[in-house]
Amino acid sequence: MTFVGRLWLRLPIVARAVLIGVAAAAVGTVPWAVPLMAILLWLYWRYFVRGTGWPQSTAEARRTNARANALPPEAWGPALLAGMLGLGGVLLLQGVLSRLVTLPQQRDLDVSRYPTLTVLMWVVMSAVVAGVVEETSFRGYLQRPIERRHGPVIAILITGSLFGFAHFGHPEVGVVLLPFYLGVAAVYGANAYFTDSTLPGMVLHAGGNMFSALDLFARGRSEWQLSPEPQPLIWDTGPDLAFWGNLTALLIVAGLTVLAFSALARDTRNARASSAA
Repeated sequence: MTFVGRLWLRLPIVARAVLIGVAAAAVGTVPWAVPLMAILLWLYWRYFVRGTGWPQSTAEARRTNARANALPPEAWGPALLAGMLGLGGVLLLQGVLSRLVTLPQQRDLDVSRYPTLTVLMWVVMSAVVAGVVEETSFRGYLQRPIERRHGPVIAILITGSLFGFAHFGHPEVGVVLLPFYLGVAAVYGANAYFTDSTLPGMVLHAGGNMFSALDLFARGRSEWQLSPEPQPLIWDTGPDLAFWGNLTALLIVAGLTVLAFSALARDTRNARASSAA
């Protein structure tokens, strides 16, 4: 028997029971998927985003198509502002649509069964993975080549449609939610197009997913709904003050979004011209 084994047997049974019990609890409650996913995400970033690894013949193409280009510091504020306005507009659009058609309710997870730290780590990691992987794949590898050949409108429409269909694996997601995913994809896609970078989209995507998950757990509200409870359809009740207020807010935010993206396009264009001079 080894020295460690002999030492273990010399411990009182109570001490051994406590150590084994604590260890078993730790194995069951520490979110081992988080550190494992962090390693996988690091490997993903190195290979698909930074272009390291075999084969070296595709390294430059991987870096270019990933589109994780650095932004001038002064471009970050306008990019994030335009993105947040756009996402706010998408939510307001869903508020209007929820009065026209019945939207599905996202399934709520009973997080009270899990330790708070485990839930928070899961929310953060899943949001970061979605932000990095989906923006790299959809707005980078998928949108960029189509965009260069057919322009941003066609590229964003194709990318947005596939982005929506990719979420059909969730049982509550169906065709009625395609406008939501097309709208979200348009925001992220426009941001990538005007900045030629997926980095702002990663920040917005991860932040949005974190907020949506926490809001679902706290209030039971789906990410595509403005309120936790379904609202009556206007075909049953007629357009009321809340509906017209929602529609007015949508038009205002949509206008502000267009102005914000116009300013972003101008600022990034001027920044590139200055760096090239």
